[in-house]
Amino acid sequence: MAWKEKFADVKGQVRNLNGAIPDTTKAFSALGATVKGDGALDHKTKEFVALGIAVASRCEPCIMFHVDALIRAGATRDEVGEALGMAIQMGGGPSVMYASKALECFDELSA
Repeated sequence: MAWKEKFADVKGQVRNLNGAIPDTTKAFSALGATVKGDGALDHKTKEFVALGIAVASRCEPCIMFHVDALIRAGATRDEVGEALGMAIQMGGGPSVMYASKALECFDELSA
């Protein structure tokens, strides 16, 4: 399945969860809004951190959401590549596998 299809499926799953437990998902969204705003780090930098954590923790849906956010924030392929390099350095072999997924996702969603 292509990344765009996977991403659409995950968004549908999240919408379904939102309907089942709206108070919980609204609280989680509020936390996201609070931490993603510009502060000492700008939003784009925070999304790079999130992508690195998503790769290191092997969360494919998280990779899709943070790649999408980085594309919207104007991240370049080179910037994403460097962030993925740090994720690999911190996460070892498994992060190599998920970093390759993240770059493929970036390439498809940014095309």
